[in-house]
Amino acid sequence: MSVRVVTLPGDGIGPEVTVQAVAVLRVAAASADIDVLVEEHLIGGHAIDEAGTPLPAESLAAAKAADAVLLGAVGGPKWDHLSGDQRTGAGLLGLRAALEVFANLRPVRVHPRLVEHTVLRPDVVRGVDLVVVRELTGGAYYGQPRHRDETTAVDTIAYSRAEIERVARVAFTLATERRGRLTSVDKANVLMTSELWRQTVSTMAAEYPTVSLDHALVDSFAMHLVTHPRDLDVVVTENMFGDILSDESAVLAGSLGMLPSASLGASGPGLYEPIHGTAPEIAGQDRANPYGAILSVALLFRHSLQRPQVAAAIEAAVESCIDNGVLTADIGGSASTSAAGAAVVAALPARRAAAGVTS
Repeated sequence: MSVRVVTLPGDGIGPEVTVQAVAVLRVAAASADIDVLVEEHLIGGHAIDEAGTPLPAESLAAAKAADAVLLGAVGGPKWDHLSGDQRTGAGLLGLRAALEVFANLRPVRVHPRLVEHTVLRPDVVRGVDLVVVRELTGGAYYGQPRHRDETTAVDTIAYSRAEIERVARVAFTLATERRGRLTSVDKANVLMTSELWRQTVSTMAAEYPTVSLDHALVDSFAMHLVTHPRDLDVVVTENMFGDILSDESAVLAGSLGMLPSASLGASGPGLYEPIHGTAPEIAGQDRANPYGAILSVALLFRHSLQRPQVAAAIEAAVESCIDNGVLTADIGGSASTSAAGAAVVAALPARRAAAGVTS
């Protein structure tokens, strides 16, 4: 089996964590007799500097032709003054839209060793295992019209029933494969788009009789997420709410650096990235946590390459490293980015047999 993976390291700590993720990707692929071609391209601030745009045509064409895309992070103070289509974030939004990856999966699991590291009580976070399914290509981030002048600004939130149905179907299906509980988050007491969201998801529930559905308003849910997170299994919500809530959920795991994500569409390559930003304050210092990027590679094997046993081997290797105290500064340790990445690579061979993977 031969696959092509395009990497878009981006800015800040993006290149540092992507290097470690690619190292894991290569070893894991070789252990499963997968011939992987890795091709690197520009996105974000560095793309602006070198090509004059945050998403060069060459990068987009390569991503669309790939089997999977691995992204680092985009943005930084150097480019914060830019606006409109020149914003670094415009490159990321353009990539998501072009790849039509409408469902963003953000799993949150709390490692037992990190229970004491979070700012929340151990009894609150112990055993947390949830997935946020965020609608990724609609809502306020893409709605038209958009307008700004010196005194006013307008953003538009727009959703169609079809857009809601397709992401809800992903969430319902995921819930059937997990613990059978789905929470749909909206603001139906204020927003018309949320009224449509709630009505659509409620109607679909009859198709999934084994799934227990409940609805929550985003403001009260934000509190529930950090006070009773063990109640949650699968959470589905719209684009902006999902962005905010999944970042909030990082407090459960101890750090943004721990959380991976997978962005999936009906066809074409999936997009995989850690949910953290570029962290310019530590960029270039070999201090960033690479585990979120590495766990994104696990999701790549699970969803784009249909190799769940390889994904499980990578996840087990990360767990082993945390068990053995290979912790970066954000999760209470002193390990460097490169040391953490090397530790995961070293942990992979011992896990091949247990994962059902042979050399």
